[in-house]
Amino acid sequence: MGVADRDYMREQETRPRLSLSVWLIISIVIAFAFQEHFGNVPSPENGASWIEYYLSLSPHGLRHGFVWQLLTFQFLHGSLMHLFLNGFAIWVFGRIVEQQLGAVNFLKVYFAGGVIGGLLQVGLGFIFPRFDGPVVGASAGICGLVAAFAMIAPDAKLLLWLVLPVRAKYFLIGSIILALFFIIVPSDPGIAHAAHLGGLLTGVAFMRWRFYAPRRKNWRPFADKRRKRELVKAATVKNLYGFVPKPEPEELPPDEFISREVDPILDKISAHGIQSLNDRERKILEAARKKIGKR
Repeated sequence: MGVADRDYMREQETRPRLSLSVWLIISIVIAFAFQEHFGNVPSPENGASWIEYYLSLSPHGLRHGFVWQLLTFQFLHGSLMHLFLNGFAIWVFGRIVEQQLGAVNFLKVYFAGGVIGGLLQVGLGFIFPRFDGPVVGASAGICGLVAAFAMIAPDAKLLLWLVLPVRAKYFLIGSIILALFFIIVPSDPGIAHAAHLGGLLTGVAFMRWRFYAPRRKNWRPFADKRRKRELVKAATVKNLYGFVPKPEPEELPPDEFISREVDPILDKISAHGIQSLNDRERKILEAARKKIGKR
């Protein structure tokens, strides 16, 4: 059997579809347009707009039983720049989390991070007046995605401000420390640091204690090859911007190269996870994909 005949080394020929990450971005853009159009309609109380009164998250709203705010605040944004930055973060982190965990688990960690982050922010608002303000934005849910991504690929390189490279695991640790620091030390009241912290901790817990539903591990002979193809694709993710070091040329014939070099790596992924791979193994997988592309 030639290397191109292996199901797990071929890309599926299916009609392309939009991922849930993209649909989520579309939904918050639509919500922002709705917010801008109706944002000036006054509410019954406090002189605020009805969107802020009913749909943003606040201690006042939860006291009045507006529990839907725990969901709706995640679709509102304070400005066009706020919307752009959050949409970009969902596109960067959400796609990887969705690919690795599946669409359902992607939604779970995102909305769980948003709800728990919102509850932490509001909980502090019940105690400390400086936290007692309306909260809007997808940041808490995005923090859940960031934490999940860092747990999936701790050595992936992120570019802070598109310049400074930092590994995902250190970015996660730094984000938690900064959120804690600014909760303790008064800072910009327009940034919900407690919501960020709640989202980050939710993402860590989600991955650490496997609150997501893992793929079934039952032996399925006709699904094994497809699973290996998915692992090859997933394991070659080196960083968020698509950069993968150029692999060294392989001298082995294709079939021997797959059986001798690639199959043991796929078995290692199945046993220990993608994060267990070293740079050489990732280069081998990328080389395998390029061999398939040339056939």
